[in-house]
Amino acid sequence: MQKIIIATTNQGKVKEISELIGSEKIELVMLSTIAPGWEIEETGLTFEENSFIKAKAVFERFEIPVIADDSGLCVDCLGGKPGVYSARYAGYGASAAERNIKLLNAVAKFDPPYYARFICSTTFISNDGIKVFEGILEGMITREQAGTNGFGYDPIFIPEGFTTTLASLSAIEKNRVSHRGRALRKLQEYLIELSLI
Repeated sequence: MQKIIIATTNQGKVKEISELIGSEKIELVMLSTIAPGWEIEETGLTFEENSFIKAKAVFERFEIPVIADDSGLCVDCLGGKPGVYSARYAGYGASAAERNIKLLNAVAKFDPPYYARFICSTTFISNDGIKVFEGILEGMITREQAGTNGFGYDPIFIPEGFTTTLASLSAIEKNRVSHRGRALRKLQEYLIELSLI
């Protein structure tokens, strides 16, 4: 069985990745289980740079195939913010609810609709090389948090073509449309090519 490290400590991401590319042929291992307390500094200016930084650091340390992603929310009226700072938008240690409240307060200074997009860049590094896959989900920010099925900004984001937030969708429906789902399906195709899954 091939071991693949998921370079994250975010349980929500691990769950989504496992649901999308899980296979009897691979064992997905969260980074925090094999390197407790190790945090890789994300110094990139783009999602792609940050996902590569994480994947490279983990692969060089363990020499095991690794999946790393960086994703975030880009809001047009905020000039693309929070962007790569999505997880730290309300400061280190802030909860998702606190980040959502800060963002809702920020967009309230503008006239709706508040167009936005989720972007996910996923890097996979193995002995076969480096591959990067991107997924984008267009939509808009709502005025109130709704739904309990997602994490992060999901409760305030309505995907294009829907009338309800990402956090109000079932896990199956969310994975079908989400930015991470779109990136991971491209990764899934690549892993099939390599006969890893």
